Amino acid sequence: MFIRLAEQHRQFVQDLVMNLQALAIVLERRGYLASCYTCGGQMTSASFMVSLGDNHLIRFLVSDYGITWTEMRDDRELMKLEGAEAISQLQELANLVKYQMEASGCCAVSAKTD
Repeated sequence: MFIRLAEQHRQFVQDLVMNLQALAIVLERRGYLASCYTCGGQMTSASFMVSLGDNHLIRFLVSDYGITWTEMRDDRELMKLEGAEAISQLQELANLVKYQMEASGCCAVSAKTD
């Protein structure tokens, strides 16, 4: 049972890392400064960052050791979340980008060019 759970966790982390990479690409295309760095080819960890302007920075870290969302403004930590709460906040960011794209008609254009 524990071996199966460990493998599921590894797969979850890999999926999360792939989605972070995709989100960084979408945010960059929308004009935000965004990056997603991974260590090694196994995609077992990632550091995702995006600047929302006005010294407003989001940092999302994922690894086998945990998941954290840190939101900072003017080099001060505003909010730090871990685990499921961090992932929920990441989903809010992804939804914001998605709805901005739909409202501006970008989705239809990007679907044709990808």
